[in-house]
Amino acid sequence: MLRRFVKDYQNVKDPAVRERYGTMSGIVGILLNLLLSLGKFIAGVITASVSVTADAFNNLSDAASSLVTLVGFRLAGQKADDDHPFGHGRIEYLAGLAVSVAIMLVGVELFKSAVGKILHPEEVAFSLLSAAILAASIGVKLWMYFFNRNLGRRINSSAMAATAADALSDCVATGAVLLGLVVGHFSGVSIDGWVGVLVAAFVLRAGWESAKDTISPLLGQPPDPELVRGILSTVLAHREIAGVHDLVVHDYGPGNIMASLHAEVSIDADMGETHDVIDNIERELAKKYRIQATIHMDPIVTNDARVNARKEEMLALAQEIDGDITLHDFRMTEGPTHTNLIFDLVVPRSCPLSDEEVRREMARLAQERDPRYLTVIQVDHPYID
Repeated sequence: MLRRFVKDYQNVKDPAVRERYGTMSGIVGILLNLLLSLGKFIAGVITASVSVTADAFNNLSDAASSLVTLVGFRLAGQKADDDHPFGHGRIEYLAGLAVSVAIMLVGVELFKSAVGKILHPEEVAFSLLSAAILAASIGVKLWMYFFNRNLGRRINSSAMAATAADALSDCVATGAVLLGLVVGHFSGVSIDGWVGVLVAAFVLRAGWESAKDTISPLLGQPPDPELVRGILSTVLAHREIAGVHDLVVHDYGPGNIMASLHAEVSIDADMGETHDVIDNIERELAKKYRIQATIHMDPIVTNDARVNARKEEMLALAQEIDGDITLHDFRMTEGPTHTNLIFDLVVPRSCPLSDEEVRREMARLAQERDPRYLTVIQVDHPYID
């Protein structure tokens, strides 16, 4: 299907290709869910089963969710404009959130209907046609689960992941409905309402899990560790770069990522040549990872053994406070009575000490090492894992 309907399907970082993936997923979802809804509605009428009818409306809401996904990918593919200079990529996350909310609303309605059937039970008729429709529906939904899961993994789409999760919950829900019909027919015990409650619980759980996956990137989650490693290795592969820190990655939607970082360079290097190196690195990152990178140069002393020794000394002291602390932008100014040590510490958010407590503890450890040491410390926190 990808080869036939998605042009250039392997170039998954291209927003236009992502839009074609979303279009295919949305159209397939709308058509299949409408057919399933119609079939289950007929089965519900035949059996007078609230759980079967509820499952039919669940599929109808799935068709609406597929329409939301389709529209979301279309809107996300729009180019940046004056009102949205960072593009429209986050609409894809909003589409996934809308699908999740729709799933949970359906779950609430299913629960209400099922409770009503428990309080006021009615006889449910068994039909081989209805059972066959439900069994076929399970097969179709299982195929839709794998279909959307594989597409979502290819393009790293939370919206498609939500759609896949919904399809899997539908498999379980419809299986429970079918089981309820069979048990009721052969045992004479009506469990239709209780099965409806079970269906509602599965639907609500699927909606909640999908919502969490779409809300996280909207709130701002850590970047992909593989992307972080790639950025760092690309920058540090250039011999002119002595170190990297303060890497921040901003996600404005799939295929629209911006990054900023500080690159340490020798203070003795030619600034014109170094600036040219930085420009080349930014272009290299854009080509390899489709990110817009901004790199700030931090000139540091690299060939002074005494400065380097003090830097390592301060890093060792800092890691007595927390083993995951890192140090950068180290400078040293010596005078007749004291030595100023100026540096930044990157303290993990798991550290129990406040920023001020870290500064005080670091100053105490430094003065214990040498009473002439006066520390001037900027405490930062990482934006990546």
